Parts: sequence; structure tokens; C-alpha cells
Amino acid sequence: MLRSLVGSEMCIRDRYEGRDEENDCWILNDDAVVDELEERMSEGGVLLDTHSLIDYFPERWFDLVVVLRTDNTVLYDRLAERGYADGKVQENVQCEIMEVVLEEARESYQSERLVVLVSDTANQLDQNVEQVAQWIREWKP
Repeated sequence: MLRSLVGSEMCIRDRYEGRDEENDCWILNDDAVVDELEERMSEGGVLLDTHSLIDYFPERWFDLVVVLRTDNTVLYDRLAERGYADGKVQENVQCEIMEVVLEEARESYQSERLVVLVSDTANQLDQNVEQVAQWIREWKP
């Protein structure tokens, strides 16, 4: 099982089109990211870890799409503890409240492939890791 981290990996490979200084993050070039990942994803057996919006990834790449959700207060505290810029914290919290990633997943992928897991506590995080690990062990190409 190969794990691919979209944000950090694509920045290393210069697959971004600019920088958002206000939110202290790179702006990924969607087409360049898809082009970069196409061969690996087509081979299968890849766990794609991304915090990016997901609507530009082809459905054929995925057997399972897992969306992690958290309470917006928990999310705010987590991001603030990590030292994220205020604008970035606010944007992420608003996206969680509005269910932006979940809605994009619902619009982009078949419901049979979509699973939502809550990740508010350390215990839930551990359970989610174990559940995903179990799905990986059971996965058949």
C-alpha cells in the first residue's frame, strides 16, 4: 500500500500555481496534481491523503472515499494550537460548518464508496485508524 500526501508532495514537485500569503499555504494546480498522480492512482493500492478539495479527482481512482468530520470547536482549537493563521483557521471552520468537503464527496463519488467518520477525540481517531487499516487489509483489487 502506497500512501500519497497531496499537499506536501505536490509542493515538493512544484505542482502549485501560487501562494496564498494570507492563509500561509500553497495554491495547488488541480490539473498538474491530477497529471502527477494519474499513473500511480491507475495502478491501484494507493491511500490518497488530502486536505484539498476533492472534486477534481476522477471517480475511477477510488474504491473508497473516507471523509473525516469534526466538531467545529474542536477543529478551531486544533488549528489554533498548530499556529495556523487566523484567516486559515476561520476558513477551515466555516468549511466544516458548511460541510464543503462532504458535499463535494457526495457530488463527486457514488454513495456506496463514501464513508463519513467522526474524529473529535483521541479515542475516535484511534478507532478510525483501525477501521481504515482493516479496510486496507480486506481490500482486493
